[in-house]
Amino acid sequence: SLSPDGLVPNMLAFNVGVELGQLLALAGILIVMGFWRRLPSFNRQAYGVNTILMMAGFVLIGMQLTGYFVS
Repeated sequence: SLSPDGLVPNMLAFNVGVELGQLLALAGILIVMGFWRRLPSFNRQAYGVNTILMMAGFVLIGMQLTGYFVS
């Protein structure tokens, strides 16, 4: 259970920690993407990855819409 004393500082500290974690994750992704873009096969690989991500998105939206209309 949360103590009533110090609730606001605890919430602020948690949110700041989450935001710092997101910034660190973004920095890592940008570093990896920078190295990946230098590869000669980047365009071919990026096209394939984007195609797979779009297909996964269409499948997920199909599942969500099916669940919405069936239930």
